[in-house]
Amino acid sequence: MNSTTQIILVIVVLVCLIFSGYFSATETAFTTLNKVRVKTKADDGNKRAKLVLKLSNDYDRLLSTILIGNNIVNLTASSVGTLLFVQWCTGWGVPDLGSVLSTIVITVLVLIFGEISPKSLAKEFPETFASFSAPIINVLIYILTPLNFLFAQWKKLLNKIFKNKEDNTITDDELITMVDEAEHEGGINAQESELIKSAIEFNDLEVKDILIPRVDVVMIDAASAKEEVAKVFEETHFSRLPVYRDTVDNVIGILHEKDFISMRGDADFSVEKAVKPAVFVVGTAKISAVLRQLQKSKSHMAIVSGEFGDVTGIVTMEDILEELVGEIWDEHDDIQSDITPVGENEYKVLGGVTVNDFCDYFDLDEIESDSQTVGGWVMDMLGKVPEINDMLVYENLTLTVTQTEFRRITQLHVTVAADNPEVQPD
Repeated sequence: MNSTTQIILVIVVLVCLIFSGYFSATETAFTTLNKVRVKTKADDGNKRAKLVLKLSNDYDRLLSTILIGNNIVNLTASSVGTLLFVQWCTGWGVPDLGSVLSTIVITVLVLIFGEISPKSLAKEFPETFASFSAPIINVLIYILTPLNFLFAQWKKLLNKIFKNKEDNTITDDELITMVDEAEHEGGINAQESELIKSAIEFNDLEVKDILIPRVDVVMIDAASAKEEVAKVFEETHFSRLPVYRDTVDNVIGILHEKDFISMRGDADFSVEKAVKPAVFVVGTAKISAVLRQLQKSKSHMAIVSGEFGDVTGIVTMEDILEELVGEIWDEHDDIQSDITPVGENEYKVLGGVTVNDFCDYFDLDEIESDSQTVGGWVMDMLGKVPEINDMLVYENLTLTVTQTEFRRITQLHVTVAADNPEVQPD
């Protein structure tokens, strides 16, 4: 074998290594690229992005082409390398070392320049490399169409033999994990992340999760005099009040302040004449459905009915929207934090805080409870009507009842055990 032939074979090995790196990088780039980002570019008219999106949507053909190409160049590099090293070792008088040296050298070269380095680079710039690679791999897909067809049939046969019984739909938890990853990578900020996660969880919430309990609802009797009604509006600053007849479980409608003001001067004024029809919902209704119901009826408040026809509370459009965008305050609201630090590892917690929010704040595992609020959960754990200074120890928390009203807990003092460094409240 003359020197010119050897130089040609060395060039063949180098070309094979370059293509091995290309195929490895292409596989990594198409595996790790952000399809949403690529789709956005494609929608903006980027032709390369359109081709990348087209190829990634037919990933089976793309992958088989990459694997076929990668195996061809790696086997070629190995065969040519063996031929070269055997020839060189024969000249050196040690022909038996040729295949051994070839295996070692070609393996190291393929690992460094055909696998590890290109894949690492492609992982850092997946969209950029996929855009560069797309035209070349697209041509190779057409060249290798017969082989791709055979492998496609083989895959169909395997799918029939090994049927996939897994559910491939994306769950809410997976979506939330994606949002967390996007926030971590800097694609979205914390506020956008929180809004998206709220929207994802929105359809899972029921009215009973956010309702204002009846004991906190201000209602007026249909027989009330106009002076009494005016006083309630003035003291509460509410713009709407539920109206009942005889008993609070018999709500007959909603009185709007502006209707009351416009009609209070009538000589024959009565609350019943001024009320608007009320919307009634059940506690198990999804808040997304209730929001549509309120929009359709042009109402801002719904009465929540229990299984025995009693009134368990109310839910307002503001309550529902707050599940998406957070607390909405107006100039008359008494702003009060649900959980307030009052000292080192000590917190004031309102009884109306939801169990889920409480667990999130103190980094607790999910609490299994029939109660929606912390106050209700503590009452269940105590097993009695709560009294001031009643105490409950749960995991690393000590909860002390500090305020009650109508035989329910309205405020708690929570102490986090200082010897548990793992818990860091938000």
